[in-house]
Amino acid sequence: MHYKIAVCWLSNDLALSCFSNHRPFHYISFFYGNLISLLKLFCHLFYRRMFLALLFILLDLISYHSQALTSVTSNFVHGNAPYLTFNGGRTRAIDTEGLLGITLSNGITFTPLTNPSSASNPIELSTDESFADIAMFIPTDVDSVNLNQLVRSPYNYWGDDDGDGQGNNGVSATGSLSLLIVDKYNQAVARSSRLDICKAPYKLTLSNIPSQLSTIYGVPKTTVYESSTVNYYLSPRMSPTVCFARPNLMNGEGYYAGPISIWEPREGFFVQSTNSLYYNLNFPTTGANGLYFDLKIVGSDSLTWASVTHSGITATMTNPTSTNVRVTLTGPAATDSQWRSNNPGNIPRPSLPQVFELVGRDSNGNQVVKYGFKLNQWFVDRGIVTASMRDQESWCNQIGYRLPKIKDLTNAIGANFTSAFPPSSGNHYQRQIGAGLFTEWGNVNFDNLDEFYWVSDINNNNLFDVSSVTGYVSNNDPNDGSSAACVTP
Repeated sequence: MHYKIAVCWLSNDLALSCFSNHRPFHYISFFYGNLISLLKLFCHLFYRRMFLALLFILLDLISYHSQALTSVTSNFVHGNAPYLTFNGGRTRAIDTEGLLGITLSNGITFTPLTNPSSASNPIELSTDESFADIAMFIPTDVDSVNLNQLVRSPYNYWGDDDGDGQGNNGVSATGSLSLLIVDKYNQAVARSSRLDICKAPYKLTLSNIPSQLSTIYGVPKTTVYESSTVNYYLSPRMSPTVCFARPNLMNGEGYYAGPISIWEPREGFFVQSTNSLYYNLNFPTTGANGLYFDLKIVGSDSLTWASVTHSGITATMTNPTSTNVRVTLTGPAATDSQWRSNNPGNIPRPSLPQVFELVGRDSNGNQVVKYGFKLNQWFVDRGIVTASMRDQESWCNQIGYRLPKIKDLTNAIGANFTSAFPPSSGNHYQRQIGAGLFTEWGNVNFDNLDEFYWVSDINNNNLFDVSSVTGYVSNNDPNDGSSAACVTP
């Protein structure tokens, strides 16, 4: 085996000369060549390590986001449930308590849970409030409403703090809410009515059937309202008031009862006006000697009342208490001897109409309450004496009065006669103001339990008389005996 030994040396031009082949070897070329190789190796190793580092970082990020996604999907973010509101969210119904709540004009809110009222302890309101001033989820122009109507225009009575339910059909509701208001006489009352102390306490009943409010999206997206009912008792602030004028209540119920705005079968006639210009709307408009009625008063201590006299007719108040005073009319009347006489002589006729204002005063003489009425007619009866129609007509003329017509006594209706207005529903009186003596006063009982009184109406030779107890109009033989109640004018 032969070995070649190369002997090299460095020349002045930095070239290596080798003995073996005598070819020059340049040092710079050798250096740069090795440097490039080293750089390539370094880059290869560097990029490989960088790639691995980036790969590990990327895998770590993917793992982190996967865990986060898993956490979100397994634990939903719980927001707020939708609610009903009629005032832009200030009052919120998130359960039945809120749904059946009421808010007074002073901002106080009551719910079934905080309702302190009862028939004997009503919630007190100001005297000038109406039921429309009490805010609730039922709009003021209806007595019942479907909740789905409330969440739509024009009401839009709902809200959601998370913004869920926006857009068309984004929110819906089921169920309904109803309202009933009655006074203490169990008469239905309109929402627009003002509270009247004479009809208080009122019972306001709110009720709902099972209901719910839902949005399409959101968690939770549904609010449930269980079926429930609540009664709120309400009354205006107490102030001294005359509520009723109560004559004989006999035959004041059933078909005898007048309109509910005028007549209450257990109390009498409601006061129609406290304005002196309209005292003619109040009971009575007719009178006779000895007739009486009671004024029913609330919110007052015992008062004193001065008698009032006009044109020979006097209204005298007796037995005053904090809740009642009796008013008795006295005026022109026939004596027992005049009853039995066919020539009784003249009896004074009052100048009518006359307005009477009765004033109740406290212990210091200050006016507390007042009541006024306008008398248009005055009657004089012949007591227990019965006679033919012509004899009774003559007796009335003798005293300067006249025999009354049907319309002066009753508002009963029939096919062959004309009576007072407003008319009754049948051949009987119906308690009204200004519709005849018996219609106003009931059984006047001129010393009789039940008598028929002649009238001057004639229809096809038919004569009539009228029952003082029922206002019934009947045909009668002119020679039969009936009573007389003469009238002026």
